[in-house]
Amino acid sequence: MGFSDQSAFTVAPLDKVSRRYLADEQSLVTELSEEADVGESVRQKIQGMAATLVRAVRKHAANEGGIDAFLQQYDLSSEEGVLLMCIAEALLRIPDADTADRLIADKITAASWEDHLGESDSLFVNASTWGLMLTGQLLQLDEAAKSNPARYLGKLASRTGEPVVRTAMRQAMRIMGFQFVMGRTIEEALGRPDRNDDWDVRYSYDMLGEAALTGDDAVRYFESYAAAIDSIGERAESPADIFAAPSISVKLSALHPRYEYSQHDRVMRELVPVVTELAEQAAELGIGITLDAEEADRLEISLDIFQRVYRSKSLHGFEGLGLAVQAYQRRGTDVIRYLADLAKDEGRRIPVRLVKGAYWDTEIKRAQEQGLESYPVFTRKCHSDVSFLACARLLLNAGDSLYGQFATHNAHTLASIMHFAGSRGDYEFQRLHGMGEELYSEIADPDKFGKPCRVYAPVGSHEDLLPYLVRRLLENGANTSFVNRILDESIM
Repeated sequence: MGFSDQSAFTVAPLDKVSRRYLADEQSLVTELSEEADVGESVRQKIQGMAATLVRAVRKHAANEGGIDAFLQQYDLSSEEGVLLMCIAEALLRIPDADTADRLIADKITAASWEDHLGESDSLFVNASTWGLMLTGQLLQLDEAAKSNPARYLGKLASRTGEPVVRTAMRQAMRIMGFQFVMGRTIEEALGRPDRNDDWDVRYSYDMLGEAALTGDDAVRYFESYAAAIDSIGERAESPADIFAAPSISVKLSALHPRYEYSQHDRVMRELVPVVTELAEQAAELGIGITLDAEEADRLEISLDIFQRVYRSKSLHGFEGLGLAVQAYQRRGTDVIRYLADLAKDEGRRIPVRLVKGAYWDTEIKRAQEQGLESYPVFTRKCHSDVSFLACARLLLNAGDSLYGQFATHNAHTLASIMHFAGSRGDYEFQRLHGMGEELYSEIADPDKFGKPCRVYAPVGSHEDLLPYLVRRLLENGANTSFVNRILDESIM
C-alpha cells in the first residue's frame, strides 16, 4: 500500500459545521422549510408532476412487480414483515447453530405467511413468499400443505430438524439479496448492466463490507478498492466530462481500523495518504470516486480527510472526487455550504451525492446511550424530507462549485428537484440497484424527462451482503417509506 506525498496547507475550520450538531429540531425545521419553499404556484406544479409519476409507476408495477412490490407486501406494519426483519438480522449476529435453530423454531411458524399468497399481482412476491418459507426446493407440497403452510413448516421443522429450515431461510435471503446486489465480484457486476442501456444510465460501484477491525482488514479492503478501480477503468469509455463517468464508492471505515475522532492525528497521518492513492488511481483512469457518509460522530473527521485529499497537488484539476452528504443529519445544509466554500477556494467543482441517510436507528440509540440532550439526526421522516429539499436547493444554487447527485426514490422529491433546476441539465439522479426501476424508467426516458440517472450498484459475496440487505429492508420496509407507499392504490 503506497503513500502519496501531501502538500502543506491550512486546514479549513469546521466550527460552522459542528455548531448545529444538536440544534433545536423545531427551530431548525422552520428555518429549513423557508429555504426549501418555492411558493404556492410551484408547489402545485410539483404535486401535479409527482402524481403523474406515481400513476406511471403503478401502471408499470401492475405488469412487472419486483422488489418494490415485495416491500409493500411485507412492510414493517405487518407481523410477517417484522418477523422477516428479526430473522434476517438475527441470523447475522447469532454465532452458533443451536441458538439460530431455536429462534427459527420460535418465529418462523408464528406468522400467517399464507395470508400473503396470491395477495400481490407480482409473480416475484408470490414466489418469494414460498421462498421465505421453504425456498420452494425442499420437497413437493400436497394441497393440505399449500392451504396451511405455517402448520406445514412446524411439521417440517420437527421431522427434518431446524437446520434444514435455517438453511432454507439463508437461501431465501440470498435470493432476495440478488435483487439488491449487482454481482459477487466487480467483474460480474460490470458484465450485468441494468435494462434500458440506451438511456443515460451511469453506475457507482460499492464494494460491500463492514468496517475494518484490524490492519490486515484495512489492507484487504484497500486492495479490493484498487482492483475494482482498475477493472472499472479498463471497461469505462471516455465520457465528455468526469461527471458522466462510472465511479466507485469508498468507505473510510473500511480503510482504517481506528477511524474515529479520538485518533484524529493518527488517522490523518495514516489514512489520508491511502485515500489519496486511490483518488490518484481513479483520476488516472478517468473515473469518479466518492467517499461514503457514515455515522454522525465521524462527520468532522471525514470532512477533514476529504479536504486534505481534495487539496493534494497530485489531484489538481481532478473534479471526480466527491462526498456523500446525509440530509437526515441536522448539519446537512452546513456541510453543503462548507463544501461549496472549499470548491470555490480550489477553483474546481465537487460532486456531492445527497442522500437521506441509512443509520437512523444507530444514531438514535447512540445518542440515548451517551445521554445527549438531543439527537444529531431529525426524529421525524418528514423533517428529513424538508432538510433534503433545502440541501437540494443549496446544491443547485452552488452549481458553479458543486455537482448535484440526488439519491432518492421519492417521486415528490424528484419532481421538486426538476422544478428547482428548471432548464438546467448539470445534475443527476441516483437510485439503488434493484429498487425504483419503474420510477426511474420515467425519469431517464429521453421521450419523457430524459434526466441522467446513476445506479448505486453494490458488489460483494453473501457474507458481505446480509448486513447491507438488512439495512435496505429496514429502510424501505418501514410503512413511512415512499418505496413502500408508492404502490398502495389507496394513497395519492
